[in-house]
Formats: sequence, C-alpha cells, structure tokens
Amino acid sequence: MSLHIGVIGAGQIGGAVATLLTAAGYPVLLSNSRAPETLRAQVEALGPLARAGSPAEAVEFGDVVFVAIPFARYQSLPRSGWQGRILVDTTNYFPGRDGRGTAAEGATSSEVLAAFAREAKVVKTFNTLNYRYLHEEGRPAGTPGRLALPLAGDHVDAKATVAGLIDAAGFDPVDTGSLAKGGPRQQPESPIFNRPMTAERLRAMLGISS
Repeated sequence: MSLHIGVIGAGQIGGAVATLLTAAGYPVLLSNSRAPETLRAQVEALGPLARAGSPAEAVEFGDVVFVAIPFARYQSLPRSGWQGRILVDTTNYFPGRDGRGTAAEGATSSEVLAAFAREAKVVKTFNTLNYRYLHEEGRPAGTPGRLALPLAGDHVDAKATVAGLIDAAGFDPVDTGSLAKGGPRQQPESPIFNRPMTAERLRAMLGISS
C-alpha cells in the first residue's frame, strides 16, 4: 500500500513537496492555516492524487506528515493525532524572523518539534535547498550529478521511510545522524545550506563516511 502524505503549509516548500510526491505517485493531502477552499486551484493543478484539508486532517491522513511552516508558528500545529506518524521537519530557525524565545536554548528546531509532537517520529530534511532547486533539479536514481538532500533523525525506520521519499522525489538521501548531531549540520549556518551538491560532495563537506 502506498504511503499517504500529509503536508502542513502550502507555500514554497510545502508546494514543492506536494508537487514532487504526487508526481511520484503518492496520495497527498495539502493544508494551510486558512480554509481548504483556498487551496482549490493549487490542488487541481496537482492532479487526482491531491486533495485539500485542514492541518488536523493532514495529520490524520498522512503516514508521513511534512511540516512546512515558519518555525515560530510550530505551536499552531495539531497537538494530537501524531501517534504512529512520521513528522518531517522542513523548517529553519532564523532568530531575526522567528524570535529568540521560540527555540529552546541548546536544542535544535527539530528537537523542539519532537518535544511538541512527542508521539511522532521526527526526521529533519527538505530544509537545505531553495524551493526552486526542488522543483527543477530532481533526477532519476543513478543520474550522474544527481543532487543530494540530507536527513537527520533518531529513528532508523523513520529515516529509511523518508529516504525512500527523497529518492522518489529525485534526490539522493544522505544520513547526517541524530536530531542533536545531524540537525545542526543542516541548519542555515552549515556549509551545505542552500548549496546544491552531490551526495559524495555533501558527505565530504560534513566528514561523513559513505
């Protein structure tokens, strides 16, 4: 049975995720902070595998739920329904935009989300490349020069599932470690942030053995 994908946030990254995964054959429920009716044109453009709903419906629908909202708004996410779900954190914490009070001191944004949605298995990915790269640079597996997307998380099974989605979306997955160790490797100050590169180059930049 195909995985069902929920997406909370229908902006640039959420829209790119929905586009890539419906194209790869996954059913997607797209949501935003407004009424589902506001997504009608976007969902129609995505085709028959896409539907619109509320954030709570995205959590109920999705085996994997992508969170693609400004990090400062994470407390607006559904507080329940996460049991058995994989939460994919695509957010980035920018103090100037999000405020210094929105992230726990010494914790990554993904660790904050994991503490908020305690029943979910959190994986950090789809946060390092501009949405234009996501839309334009996906390639079939084995294509020379295929770009990579890093992922971090504390659950091996969840990372394996999300790695499969990254591959289906047209990119090579690279495991950067746990949320505490790998998460900072993917944040805005990282040397790989918004720098398109192959899996080999990404591993070299971060000192990760293949």
